[in-house]
Amino acid sequence: MATLGTNVMTYADWAKRVEDGYKIGTIIELLSQTNEILLDMLTLEGNLATGHKTTIRTGLPTATWRLLNYGVPGSKSTTAQVVDTCGNLEAFALIDSDIVNLAGDRENFRASENMAFLEGMNQQVATTLIYGNESVTPERFTGLAPRYSTVNTATGASAANVVDMGGTGSTNTSVWIVTWGANTTHGIFPKGKITGLQHKDMGEWPVQDTNGNTYMAYRDHYKWEIGLSVRDWRFNARLANIDVTLLNGASAANLINGMVRGLYRLPTASPSSWNPPSWAFGFSVKAKSLKRYIWLRSGWLPSARIFPLCGFCSPTAGCSTLLVL
Repeated sequence: MATLGTNVMTYADWAKRVEDGYKIGTIIELLSQTNEILLDMLTLEGNLATGHKTTIRTGLPTATWRLLNYGVPGSKSTTAQVVDTCGNLEAFALIDSDIVNLAGDRENFRASENMAFLEGMNQQVATTLIYGNESVTPERFTGLAPRYSTVNTATGASAANVVDMGGTGSTNTSVWIVTWGANTTHGIFPKGKITGLQHKDMGEWPVQDTNGNTYMAYRDHYKWEIGLSVRDWRFNARLANIDVTLLNGASAANLINGMVRGLYRLPTASPSSWNPPSWAFGFSVKAKSLKRYIWLRSGWLPSARIFPLCGFCSPTAGCSTLLVL
């Protein structure tokens, strides 16, 4: 006999969700996370049906110091194209009609399950925004970490924007400085498609169990087509190798110094259409000793402003999906 309750809801699951007779109880979402990166991220329509193509200048033309009676050789610039693809995240919710009908409020009962799917998909997308790697999982999109994966500039140009915070063990995490903008970094969705997480109530349908037998069930479909385009890597920075086990001790990495160093590795010239950087943290820092502020003034800011030491322009963005590695 097939094992029940793994992928479909059972009577036992229903019983754990009702209070005071058949009233749907309030579910405390202990598994929910703080992934403000999804709210903070700029998302734009891609220029391809599968993602977004970016053209990058790779070489400049050269001019000539001309002597009289000597000509000037021709010259040109060179470009390269990079394609960022979208991933397609989908899920189906399936609940036996008799289980739904047990609930006094069928809509709220189904809505409680919908919220779990939405939270689960949010967490998956947030994780992929950081750790997604198409060379390992081709069905997903490539996130930030594979693009800033080394501190050796001989291996990758983006290493110039990776600040090594000194951790060498297996308990390291990172802080990301991300500049959202149309010409810097932004989320993407396929050309001509709908952006964001889509939900479709498919109503009541006949479905089959694992033995091929038919029963009636309510179905919901969830779909999210999303990707990440890093059009100009120079406008992001990573503080890598932060040992979280040392953060409360005298040997803690100097995060303030690291964030300032990372910030000033960003270009000072403003590309058209961009927003000031946002911070994404993978841990909480007790700020009792961080009561100082930095006065920052630069040509690419609209005006001189005072920013908290643990944030820049926008509030510190939380990201629970950052892992300790």
